[in-house]
Amino acid sequence: MPIELPRGLPFSVDTWSPNSKRKRHHFLTHAHKDHTSGILTHSCYPIYTTHLTKLLVLQNYPQLEGSLFVGIEVGESVVVNDPEGEFKVTGFDANHCPGAVMFLFEGNFGNILHTGDCRLTPEGVRCLPEKYISKKGKEPRCQLDYVFLDCTFGKFTQKLPSKHSAIQQVLNCIWKHPAATVVYLTCDLLGQEDILAAVSETFGSKIFVDEVANTESFRALTLTVPEILTQDPSSRFHMFDGFPKLYKRAAKKIAEAQANLQPEPLIIRPSAQWYACEEGYSETESQRKLRFNEAVRDPNGVWHVCYSMHSSRGELEWALQLLVPKWVVSTTPSCLAMELDYVKKHCSGTKLTLDDRLWKLLDINVEASSETEVTARVLDYPSVVEQPIQISAQSQSSPVKVTSRRLLSLSPPSKRPEVTLFGRARLGIPDSGFPAEEKIESIKDSSQVVAHKMDQDVPFENEVEVKCENILESKLDTELKCENKLDSTKQCGKSVKKEVLKVSVCSPIGSSRNFSETLRKLYRSMNVPVPRPLPSLSELMNSKKGTKRRFES
Repeated sequence: MPIELPRGLPFSVDTWSPNSKRKRHHFLTHAHKDHTSGILTHSCYPIYTTHLTKLLVLQNYPQLEGSLFVGIEVGESVVVNDPEGEFKVTGFDANHCPGAVMFLFEGNFGNILHTGDCRLTPEGVRCLPEKYISKKGKEPRCQLDYVFLDCTFGKFTQKLPSKHSAIQQVLNCIWKHPAATVVYLTCDLLGQEDILAAVSETFGSKIFVDEVANTESFRALTLTVPEILTQDPSSRFHMFDGFPKLYKRAAKKIAEAQANLQPEPLIIRPSAQWYACEEGYSETESQRKLRFNEAVRDPNGVWHVCYSMHSSRGELEWALQLLVPKWVVSTTPSCLAMELDYVKKHCSGTKLTLDDRLWKLLDINVEASSETEVTARVLDYPSVVEQPIQISAQSQSSPVKVTSRRLLSLSPPSKRPEVTLFGRARLGIPDSGFPAEEKIESIKDSSQVVAHKMDQDVPFENEVEVKCENILESKLDTELKCENKLDSTKQCGKSVKKEVLKVSVCSPIGSSRNFSETLRKLYRSMNVPVPRPLPSLSELMNSKKGTKRRFES
């Protein structure tokens, strides 16, 4: 699933939720369903995407209005007007599936590349503006501030064959099995139509796709490669569902052929998933190369070809070395950007300056202060970035330090750091709702009660009588300790009597009153109820005593 972008950005990419709906602009990289989940409920104008992606989405969600979409094609730039300043968006080929694009955003928030789902190649990366690409080991003229990167196979260390090479492996597998009267191709996903087109062209036969059983795939193929389709089941080549229960259905097809004394059908699954799951398989280097250079038959009778629509770890590392971004954010929870070597080497421990655009991205304002020195950690939040803002870092125990004579603030009335997105705890800032133990001197005059710190020494000419009143509500379970200290001191020939009130303010366990309003709003914005308070220590002790009495009786 895609991730929510930080609140400081005026746009969302591939997310359709109450939070993303509050953004002013929306972008869709491609039409796969994991990137359009929730679009019916939380879509609003404008949605920027390619024309083909628009058609594919309207096929899947006919309830949507076509007027919601604004076109942007590969190589095309669009200037978007926004109250916080206009920004430019350019589309680039993502090499993932038909209509898929990467978006390059350039504006006051910085220069951001969002890859969506992609298979990065040298040709594709070099299509980006020349100013963002490093040459001969030198940094680019203009550095990308952030890259939101598809790390689906970021943990996959093996070298993946190119799409062209994988398609050739499929063709070779068919050539090697001339006796197979039926060839089943598990190419029902958007992005695998190139395989079907190559098979159809090479062997001069159309592909049978059952319009009734595979309605969604059939409709998508009518938009992408309609010339290869046929409804004649006598065709040698059939499209086969990859899921669910592929092996069970494959075994059934093989058993039917054997029962009818027919040649065993050829079942080919072009996908990298099987190889990713089998990566830990013990084998020699020559065996591993053989597995990736030709089709492999598993015990269930299915032939596998490593066809990937996502980048391998090596391809990701190569692209990052070429682009040299300041920060990297993984858009896929299965792999964190901080696991990539480039991020460990170039992003971890990076020091933030006061004018760094990261503050804008996180929607944090920086105001001048001559007294406070602030250390900001690498941040994280639930769905935007995994781990320490994964925009780069190692862990929360390894802070990115911002040392300056300034104070992060969101303006009056509080002059302390206010973090609206990530929460106070992640910045190491104590919440105002959790006061420490204080010693308060309470003095009652004939007209008012004055409270002040013990370290203040204030003379009085009249004898003052101090009484302990209800300082805190009983629900706070506050322990009040009153010490009567009669201090006879003579000032101006008169006696002064003081009573020192020591207030030990306990933690807010047992009550949710001390939750700050910001924290309450955060829970409500996520449609999550405010956590119920834990019982106080005295309540736990009393309940334990009650249980003990019942057992004794």
